[in-house]
Amino acid sequence: MIIDNEFSIPAPIDQVWKYMNDYHRVARCMPGAEIQSANDKQVKGRVKVSMGPLKLAFGGVIDIMEKNEGAHRVVMKATGSEEKGKGQASATVTSTMVSAGGGTTVKLSQDIQMTGAIAQYGRGMMADVIGALMKQFAACAAAEIKRPGGGAGAARGGAPKSMSGFSLMLLSIKAFFKNLFGSKSSKK
Repeated sequence: MIIDNEFSIPAPIDQVWKYMNDYHRVARCMPGAEIQSANDKQVKGRVKVSMGPLKLAFGGVIDIMEKNEGAHRVVMKATGSEEKGKGQASATVTSTMVSAGGGTTVKLSQDIQMTGAIAQYGRGMMADVIGALMKQFAACAAAEIKRPGGGAGAARGGAPKSMSGFSLMLLSIKAFFKNLFGSKSSKK
């Protein structure tokens, strides 16, 4: 399933590019993410995912397939497996940044495949959850970029919490009604 998102960060494109290539700083703004090792070509880590009653932990690898600083474009291939189950997930993510006024718009295209318990959630639910997580990430990233000395010496307590079961329930209800009434935005 392909899910497209975009978000804006009120900072110049060069600052956002530098931030997005500092994987440890990025992970601080991704709920449930933990980096075990990282270099210019690969990031290894784990992520905890909570969707309602479903709580999963995935271990995996992100391979940087393409990085074009001039075009502000990155293509990544992520693969992971459930640590206590049979589920697997993979995604090819293309990220492009463009200047927008005094800030930067980050556009993401995610081609996601899943098997196991997490695959029971439909495209609408996944798109809503990913959209909510992107908003949360963008707000955290903007704060990180503004923070003086936000690099290696910064405090590590700023990551957003995982989405609550209540938030996921509201997203589920929204996705249900969107699918029930055939919202134009879900027919892309």
